[in-house]
Amino acid sequence: MAELVVDLGENNPSVERDDSKCVYCGMCKKTCKVPVCINCGQCANFCPPEAIREKKDFDKVKEIIKNTDKIVVFSTAPAVRVALGEEFEGKDGEYVEGKMVSAIRKLGADYVLDVTFAADLTIVEEASELVNRIKNNGVLPQFTSCCPSWVKFVEMYYPEFTKNLSTAKSPISMQSAMIKTYFAKVKNINPENIISVVVAPCTSKKYEVKREELSDASKFNGLKQCQDTDYSITTRELAEWIREENIDFYSLKESKFDDLLGKGTGAGVIFGNTGGVMEAALRTSYYYITGKNLPDDKIEFHAVRGMEAIKEASIEINGLEVNVAIVHGIDNARTLLEKIKAGEVTYHFVEVMNCVGGCISGGGQPKITLLKLDETRLKRIDSLYSEDERLTKRLSHENPEIKEIYEKFLGEPLGEISEQLLHTEYFDKSDLLKGRI
Repeated sequence: MAELVVDLGENNPSVERDDSKCVYCGMCKKTCKVPVCINCGQCANFCPPEAIREKKDFDKVKEIIKNTDKIVVFSTAPAVRVALGEEFEGKDGEYVEGKMVSAIRKLGADYVLDVTFAADLTIVEEASELVNRIKNNGVLPQFTSCCPSWVKFVEMYYPEFTKNLSTAKSPISMQSAMIKTYFAKVKNINPENIISVVVAPCTSKKYEVKREELSDASKFNGLKQCQDTDYSITTRELAEWIREENIDFYSLKESKFDDLLGKGTGAGVIFGNTGGVMEAALRTSYYYITGKNLPDDKIEFHAVRGMEAIKEASIEINGLEVNVAIVHGIDNARTLLEKIKAGEVTYHFVEVMNCVGGCISGGGQPKITLLKLDETRLKRIDSLYSEDERLTKRLSHENPEIKEIYEKFLGEPLGEISEQLLHTEYFDKSDLLKGRI
């Protein structure tokens, strides 16, 4: 019966299995789409007895808060705030940002920041890179690089496409790099005393934050090498920690993010949805190509929204027809890559997310029953789009904090400091397959 159990691999940083709980139902095998783990955690989402679940790191953060003088800085991803309430019997997809921030403060955080800020930063760099590739005959299509499971999938299964991946780091990785450089400088904190903790919907971030190349802040600061992000905990872990501390989540008063690296635009918020990164990038790419912002009635790109497995759109910008595609689900990504390889389709920009629906369905999100799967996903998606509509700032490059960080620290998109701290590289990792395909 052992063949019914998905192989997680040795020393998996993201997920683990308790064989004593396994009932050999085969759900993990049905869910997993690859022979070698890409750390997405979808097997954990659909394991009925919870024999597979994310590796817990919140207990380590808890001990640091209790027993050290470290400055613990939390940053939360957009998708967390539309799912966390479900762990406390809230409505599906309810937007609980204020209570989430309050809960994290009660857990002992010194600062609570918003990864939506870094999503805006990612868009400024990624859109600049796309325009640069188009104007200078660079490698196209450019693929998004926010999803670490997708990145690892390319590195292992399609290494010939590693040059197509945007060199822009994920928002979480950009956020931590800024925390241990710019934030530390402004707040007059020794970066060696900072513990950067990310709350993510994703188990794959546990893998990403351990990538050796994501340690640029220590190099920039001339310090002993350490990772930019110290810990990544999931939405489920945060909920478990809140319960352990006997915090009544829905009785909490709402609180705001701290004022530095704590403000994001609507474009950053929708990063959690499939198509969200593409839409945010198109909003800013339009500005970089035309020198003008999109008018308010043109700011939403409905062609890139929705739950269709593979979506295509052509957007005319100043006489240039930009062809884009959006895909979610790794099987669908494989299908699209094969079409690109065969020359059947041609694009400028492609957004890929491993999880169906995007980060709102990440491997560390509250579990959804199969009967409510589609309904709950759509409610989470709609919640993020509603927040985008509510905000007055909906363009990443118009975020005042983004403008300020370039003026005071980074210089310019794709500039020397930006390249050093906000960009990375990818590698051929096909040797990890070891003939197992």
